[in-house]
Amino acid sequence: MQSQVLNVMANSLKPTTLRLHRNVAASLFQRMYSSSTDADIVVIGSGPGGYVAAIKAAQLGLKTVCIEKNPTLGGTCLNVGCIPSKALLNNSHYYHMAHSGDLAKRGIESDNIRLNLDTLMAQKTNSVSALTGGIVQLFKKNKVELIKGHGKITGVNQVTALKEDGSSEVVNTKNILIATGSEVTPFPGIDIDEEQIVSSTGALSLKRVPERLIVIGAGVIGVELGSVWSRLGSEVTAIEFLPSIGGLGIDQEVSKSFQKILAKQGLKFKLGTKVTGASKSGGVVKVSVQDVKDSSKTEDLECEVLLVSVGRRPYTENLGLEEMGIERDQKGRVPVNSVFQTVIPNIYAIGDCIHGPMLAHKAEDEGIICVEGILGGAVHIDYNCVPSVIYTHPEVGWVGKTEEDLKSEGVDYKVGKFPFLANSRAKTNNDTDGFVKVLSDKATDRILGTHIIGSSAGELINEAVLAQEYGASAEDVARVCHAHPTCAEALREANLMAYFGKPINF
Repeated sequence: MQSQVLNVMANSLKPTTLRLHRNVAASLFQRMYSSSTDADIVVIGSGPGGYVAAIKAAQLGLKTVCIEKNPTLGGTCLNVGCIPSKALLNNSHYYHMAHSGDLAKRGIESDNIRLNLDTLMAQKTNSVSALTGGIVQLFKKNKVELIKGHGKITGVNQVTALKEDGSSEVVNTKNILIATGSEVTPFPGIDIDEEQIVSSTGALSLKRVPERLIVIGAGVIGVELGSVWSRLGSEVTAIEFLPSIGGLGIDQEVSKSFQKILAKQGLKFKLGTKVTGASKSGGVVKVSVQDVKDSSKTEDLECEVLLVSVGRRPYTENLGLEEMGIERDQKGRVPVNSVFQTVIPNIYAIGDCIHGPMLAHKAEDEGIICVEGILGGAVHIDYNCVPSVIYTHPEVGWVGKTEEDLKSEGVDYKVGKFPFLANSRAKTNNDTDGFVKVLSDKATDRILGTHIIGSSAGELINEAVLAQEYGASAEDVARVCHAHPTCAEALREANLMAYFGKPINF
């Protein structure tokens, strides 16, 4: 029986580059729980990193406890981040297609298009509830013990759950995993009330469409939520300190094209502009701004709702870190080594509260390989192969190096580009904005980065991630047969241009 189970485990791990050795897996069947501990591992936090790590730990035979302070599981991503924002982005796009006349151009005529904001929000809420409830069932299925409360490390092998009713529960454990995620970064001098001046959380639940919406920040969250309310009828202006939109890490050629497309959709941008203050008077918020390069150039803008979207910061307060001698860096992150250990070897940290991009999928991967590492498995993640996606329309997706990166590093590279305007599926969809851009090493042809702006970029980028993770060349992708007609053919054509210098269909 043991041999059969080990074979199943070995087969299930084959597709990954990180797998447990057979002898390590065998040791799981001989694990003995000490009477002095309640768990093998306590995970603090049930966001994407935390809940995935807890499930993986339980699947690998560890007695697992997860402590969560919020009423529902899933962290920021499922409750007030990735999931609800994508529901609003998707449905607001449908409304915009109908209301703007785009459907009529496709031969689909309808009259008296109306927005029922309550129903729109209810669909979002139902999606969130289904997914957060799903984690509860996954915990039960995998025998993960859930404790509600604020998890605080009170000893090298101890975590205390501080509960809302004032009581507490102590869990003795062999290992501790900090997966507490992040929180909204406040803007100095501007108080958020989540009604007129809102964070991303409040912007997901506005009770009416504001006539004017100002967004502080034109990064990923700012342009996504700005797009939602613009499609629903709001006049949106995004104020960005940087000279470009899309945040750090986006290729600048893509950013410029992205800005032009969003501007055509009605979004307004004030780049290289600093917000100096905001005040409420009645139902209006006055926002004061100045030019970053010339402080004498000032302006006052007015709106009904102000969205503060200047990023997120690690949630690492009141975790007992200071008492344990675990210092945080200048950004509030928990320093870890290559296997996610803090300065205390049996206390680990992953996700938004450590270095690296604040992305749900990055946290998930870290959670899995961290737990595998605790059991003796190899620990490796290539952060250069972690994709980023902006879920506007068109979407923007990228992985690897930008042209700016390669120039600064002195790398000789080739560029392959292909526009969706020349892609047959994009043509039939009447959705041709954007292009695919591939960067490859001039000497070896190895793919160094892929950047896509187009309606299906969030899906297409995953093929590029897989290729880059396995060290593929542009020729490799160019010679792989792609189904026709698909938008994925644009990715093939861009790789063909990077390798050969010319695409077929452009």
